[in-house]
Amino acid sequence: GLQFVSASAYSLGHGGNDAQKTMGIIAILLYSRGMLGGEFHVPFWVVITCQAAIALGTLFGGWKIVHTMGSRITRLSPQQGFCAETGGAITLFAATSMGIPVSTTHTITGAIVGVGAAKRVSAVRWSVARSIVTAWFITMPAAAAIGALFYAVGGLFLT
Repeated sequence: GLQFVSASAYSLGHGGNDAQKTMGIIAILLYSRGMLGGEFHVPFWVVITCQAAIALGTLFGGWKIVHTMGSRITRLSPQQGFCAETGGAITLFAATSMGIPVSTTHTITGAIVGVGAAKRVSAVRWSVARSIVTAWFITMPAAAAIGALFYAVGGLFLT
């Protein structure tokens, strides 16, 4: 019961934060096709559709991620899962209200580590948490390098 509430809240937070990226792309496409009346804005129907799509996806599939993360980083009871999802949801709501795009993966991972550490610091598999954080630090520069490489190679053929 309570986990459905926390999963729903987390799904809504995910939709509110990640939907902004999708809304921007759709609005740019609509604007470029002259479908926004000459003034750039994000139509309300785009906001609702994007947020609903992401929220529903998280609601129906997000529990698998929480389960996987919750069993790899630390073993979570249903009550701890509720606390992690609620903590992640509140973090997402706060970031969204301030217009800060954050990673939903980072928020739930941090919440799971926090719940595990609150139970017992030794309950957290710190080697798994370290591997996840290391992957996050590698991802940004790796994506930047790959993007730069493709830009450089594309420039040879597209100019």
